[in-house]
Amino acid sequence: METRTPNRLPFHRLAVFPVLMAQFTVVLIATLALWQWKGVVAGYSGLCGGLIALLPNIYFAHRAFRFSGARAAQAIVRSFYAGEAGKLILTAVLFALTFAGVKPLAPLAVFGVFVLTQLVSWFAPLLMRTRLSRP
Repeated sequence: METRTPNRLPFHRLAVFPVLMAQFTVVLIATLALWQWKGVVAGYSGLCGGLIALLPNIYFAHRAFRFSGARAAQAIVRSFYAGEAGKLILTAVLFALTFAGVKPLAPLAVFGVFVLTQLVSWFAPLLMRTRLSRP
């Protein structure tokens, strides 16, 4: 029996790539808006919150969406579980590092931009290139 390696897609060709780019854009716009409206501390606090949301999502996308094809079904399932576990751990670590190491910090800006960046995922079906068709 022949052992096959699953098909791996390059990162920029993933179906979730437009969602990540939209999240990156939201982080930049929210950070600039906070910086102009509330000052430097709120600006970099918002940037920290946005990065806390964006970096684990990039990790998850890299782990979960790198395989394609029907023959890679087991690898896809395994990579989704590993990606989600890593995403949760990375999010917790980044929150801990931010609140322990960044002083002064505007917690409302951190959580606000974090939630705003996560809300982009709700609109993911509108941003993805490949559409799922119903049978």
